[in-house]
Amino acid sequence: MSGTPTDARKVRAGRHTVEISRPEKVLFPDDGITKSDLVDHYHAVSSLMVPQLRDRPLMMERHPDGIGGKPLMQKNAPDYFPEWVRRAVLPKEGGKVTHPVCDDTATLVYLAGQACVTPHRWLSRADRPDHPDRLVFDLDPPGEPGSGSGSGFEEVRWTARRVCGLLGELGLPGLLMTTGSRGLHVVVPLDRRADFDTVRAFARDAADLLAARHPDRLTTEMRKDQRGGRLYLDTQRNAYAQTAVAPYAVRARPGAPVAAPIDATELDDPALAPDRWTLRTFEERLTDDPWAHADTRGRSLRTARRRLTRLSGSDSGSD
Repeated sequence: MSGTPTDARKVRAGRHTVEISRPEKVLFPDDGITKSDLVDHYHAVSSLMVPQLRDRPLMMERHPDGIGGKPLMQKNAPDYFPEWVRRAVLPKEGGKVTHPVCDDTATLVYLAGQACVTPHRWLSRADRPDHPDRLVFDLDPPGEPGSGSGSGFEEVRWTARRVCGLLGELGLPGLLMTTGSRGLHVVVPLDRRADFDTVRAFARDAADLLAARHPDRLTTEMRKDQRGGRLYLDTQRNAYAQTAVAPYAVRARPGAPVAAPIDATELDDPALAPDRWTLRTFEERLTDDPWAHADTRGRSLRTARRRLTRLSGSDSGSD
């Protein structure tokens, strides 16, 4: 196509009309999924997704040449972004970054029109960037990256149950989501009183306790050659300026899988997989959002820390 102004699509989103250039540009060549399809997905999920993004700095994973090309992992909002796209200027080592912030449907649609296949969100909000309101356990199958299915994913399911079980012992809720890639995230909503150092230390100590309880299956060893086929309890995302894939986001993988919130009972569903839902099939999840019924109130880590310290001191380490 020519890329001229007539080669465009206009999408009404709230108070704004967003012009999508080259809407028929194929972004997923094996699936025939176009930029217009990507825009339609984000427009459809916006009522669920925008509350998960609001006030948060983003990193944009852009694929202007399709997912077969080199991705652009972009933190800065370019000058040509419309003025109604909110920015957040935040410090980094040796400077600052002007991040886009997605507070409305129009921004989400605009980012899709910029071939942002996957928005990755901060675990904190722009007004208090050092104090997260999300803690994340990132669970991927042990071993080398593959399909994310089969026995490797069974280990992820098993581990997610143990993580949620420990969180229950600590008086914390755990929200589950498929990542659309290889595994699952367990997300804990926080009250933003603790800083990142405190949250990361808590997450690591909780992971250490789980690894001590199940030493043959779980590990917190960062070196891959020391894991011995055990699943790595990854808590490294719990740090300033680190990001995690946003719920309802499309992943740049064949089939266009979608990161999907799930209910804990779905861990027992034999059909569950990290890429269970895709851009083509996600509509079935829109009528009943599992997180809409979940307890998402931010929690303090103070009581949970005391409970964790007590458990760590008394736990037998047996399975």
